[in-house]
Amino acid sequence: MHLSYVLSLAIASVTLAQTRSSKRGLVFVPNPNSPQDNKIWVQSGSDLTWYYNYGSTPSPAFEDVPQDQFEFVPMLWGAIDDTSFLESVQDQINSGRNIKHVLGFNEPDSQYDGGSNIQPSVAASVWVKNIAPLADVGVKLGLPACTGGWGGIPWLQQFLGNCSEIISTDEEKKNCTYDFVTIHWYGNFEGLASHMGSYAAAFPNVTQWITEYNLDNQDLSTTQAFYNTSSEYLDRMDSVERYSLFGSFRSGDSNVGPNAVMLNNDGQLTDIGSWYLGVSATGIEPQSGTRKCAPTTGGVVFAIVIMVFLVI
Repeated sequence: MHLSYVLSLAIASVTLAQTRSSKRGLVFVPNPNSPQDNKIWVQSGSDLTWYYNYGSTPSPAFEDVPQDQFEFVPMLWGAIDDTSFLESVQDQINSGRNIKHVLGFNEPDSQYDGGSNIQPSVAASVWVKNIAPLADVGVKLGLPACTGGWGGIPWLQQFLGNCSEIISTDEEKKNCTYDFVTIHWYGNFEGLASHMGSYAAAFPNVTQWITEYNLDNQDLSTTQAFYNTSSEYLDRMDSVERYSLFGSFRSGDSNVGPNAVMLNNDGQLTDIGSWYLGVSATGIEPQSGTRKCAPTTGGVVFAIVIMVFLVI
């Protein structure tokens, strides 16, 4: 009886891990030293339906994949002093690419670990010039993605206030519009659910995108349990339109811990990576394969910043 119960739990766990979902997307942070990894995310049977790369233009690695199969979502990573982001997205639309969504600034409330560190008033001015006009052609707008810290929601509220001031007149008060909020979280599941609840309270009846999340720097079993619990929750929540696990890199390249990754050091899918793509476990240990030196602090973040400059 005891053995049967244990087997039942194991089967239930695998079933949960293999759940497929059209909500899942890719945070694309490629390593130029392992370009062969890039096609893993669009292999036959992959669950992933969309991606972003912290920049305004699609990644060359996916140029042969139709937009309607693997949707590219442009992001305006940080502050700019022109309208180059707007022009870039407009050019893509005019050339036939069906841009449906855009993402706002990346962690503007932070000066650390890849945050764009923008004052709300500055961000509001850039938004009005580069992002707001895209709503006129049917593009859905995502609010800036703040960190999981306590200051994120106040930053957004100040940003929206500043934005309103810019577009309002003495005769008419206006508010900047948006279609969904974007959320970042690194920590346990209870914290993720609570953080999402805080956004739901601050921005009621607004769709949520969880564009970066993971449980960083934990042992493998804890990390896998977090993935299974969180993915089931995000799939089940009607308020969550899309989500993207931050971990599409090799263990040796990770800045979120060696176990919170989708690839081992040889570029093979780990259990989490395979589950995320909607297929069965591989049994590949994240830290297996050719061991590399641990990345310097913010190694993945540094790669993101370099990539942003290349694609803008």
